[in-house]
Amino acid sequence: MPKIQSISSFLPPYSYSQDQASTLLRNLFNDHYDDLERMLKVFQNGDIESRQFCVPMEWFEHPHDLEERNRLYIELATSYGALAINACLQNQEFLNESVHPSEIDGIIFISSTGFSTPSIDARILNQLPFSDYVKRIPIWGLGCAGGASGLSRAFDYCLAYPKAKVLVLCVELCSLTFQPNDYSKSNLIGASLFADGVACALVCGDEVDIVSKKPSPTFVSTSSKIMPNSENVMGWDMKNDGLHVVFSKSIPSIIEKWLEPFVTEFLLENELTSSQLDHFIAHPGGKKVLTAYEKSLGFDTSKTEISRGILRKHGNMSSPTVLYVLEDFMKLDCHVGDKGLLTALGPGFSGELILLEWQ
Repeated sequence: MPKIQSISSFLPPYSYSQDQASTLLRNLFNDHYDDLERMLKVFQNGDIESRQFCVPMEWFEHPHDLEERNRLYIELATSYGALAINACLQNQEFLNESVHPSEIDGIIFISSTGFSTPSIDARILNQLPFSDYVKRIPIWGLGCAGGASGLSRAFDYCLAYPKAKVLVLCVELCSLTFQPNDYSKSNLIGASLFADGVACALVCGDEVDIVSKKPSPTFVSTSSKIMPNSENVMGWDMKNDGLHVVFSKSIPSIIEKWLEPFVTEFLLENELTSSQLDHFIAHPGGKKVLTAYEKSLGFDTSKTEISRGILRKHGNMSSPTVLYVLEDFMKLDCHVGDKGLLTALGPGFSGELILLEWQ
């Protein structure tokens, strides 16, 4: 079965504490909330200590039109994406030998925080020595589910083409969507949670001859599911000045009720139960989301420790976040035969599950 041979993550240049972010929002929203101090507690109660952004803090203090936001998105997504690809293909922690870009057969590009035609992957191809015949599969709008969905689509591709080497590149610059004049509760919560991140994974088919330095997560099975009539749970509201976040307060309760039967059915199809999983590779959408995972699946906090660590250091970076979690798992001394469930949820409302086994 196809396997994940290498992975890398990239940290944007500006790192700020939650206290610094909270102070910024206090200054911007002070005249628009009677109970602002109570509302700002979300910054301290979310188990996030620091986040990384592609722009300095001063940038958030002023309005920016969609043209400026998107120009920055194209420029930085292209630059950061190229760096993440190089790091993945040259990652000596997982690969005995580097993989040259010309060996790559396909690129699945995932993003939801900006627009580009030609897509960002095409722009990256002009910066790195890829083949002119590489297959490009840009996917937009999956939000937080995008990293897991991208891996699943790479699995599908490599099943069809067992000699293929496919990159999954996730780039999200959530900071460029921040609206300083949007005083909604959704915007305030989003400002306390979201950050920028970039990650890249190399997925290879059965007939690819690459020697790994340690056991690699190998795909066993995948599943996708969407909840009917749930478009308003999370997503973007497009306005003249850009993207405005939509965030339902019911997300944790939806996860508790909806995720458990989805996971249980998927595991039963693979003759497993949740108690037989060695690793739980969960997208950390937020503190309450991780707690909902634990309640619905009967896990203790040890199963979400790595996800909580990524959330604490980086916040929710949307689609790349689950790849940051996977990278930490791949750095561990996992044993041959270990089984892991990778999961992420996103707009739609939808979910993606991947059953992995280390081989």
